Amino acid sequence: MAYRAFAHRLPAAVSKALFGDRERFGKVPDTNDPSWREWLENDYDFYIANQRTSVGMAVNQAGYRVVASSDIDDKDVLEIGPGAIEHVAHWPGKPRHWTNYDIRADLLALAGERIETTGVAHTEVLAEPGAATLPFADASFDAVFTFYALEHIHPLDDHLSEIDRVLKPGGQLVGGIPCEGGLAWGAGRMLTSRRWLRKHTTIDPDRLICWEHPNFADYILQRLEAKFDQETVRFWPLVVPAIDINLIASFIFRKRGG
Repeated sequence: MAYRAFAHRLPAAVSKALFGDRERFGKVPDTNDPSWREWLENDYDFYIANQRTSVGMAVNQAGYRVVASSDIDDKDVLEIGPGAIEHVAHWPGKPRHWTNYDIRADLLALAGERIETTGVAHTEVLAEPGAATLPFADASFDAVFTFYALEHIHPLDDHLSEIDRVLKPGGQLVGGIPCEGGLAWGAGRMLTSRRWLRKHTTIDPDRLICWEHPNFADYILQRLEAKFDQETVRFWPLVVPAIDINLIASFIFRKRGG
């Protein structure tokens, strides 16, 4: 199914206000830019303030519900960018082993502590900045989880190829993404993230949004459909399969050849 967002195709002035100035700043961060350096010093505070609040948690939990339809009982699972693994409540079974993979040691420690409470054997693997490949053997995992991460990764196709490589044939890719590029998400950010950045930092949101979220939701879903077999795609808060009027898209895809 072709999922399309139309808000980011609006006139440049409107698109810039909602989704950053992509024509000017592109998708790759300028590591010497003051806004980017300040962001690296404040991103954890931003995460706590915007993702761990009642509103942020409610939005995230809506995406996590798709986990209840996954097949992880007695399986080996890799999670890329696990955060605090808030989807544990939705597990349909007990995995055999869980591997957490993240670029940040503090978030890996948080994920490890959460998994420890489930009694599942687990391993934490720290990603190397800029690593182009996943440090795992071919067909290592029955499932790969990736919630609210694919919007950050550029180039996306290289990363999806790596996920495909480490999945066993027929293995599941389970995750969720914000409806980035959609009207509801862009408007919501005006009331939340942009306000927080203006209040607590000197970061230019028009740069940061481009660099932090280089991938729009319609593009992500398009690339997932091209690489994997779709099992389910769900939208929230409305069930209508339209990016512009929703905030979250969650999904399960399967590796081909199973």
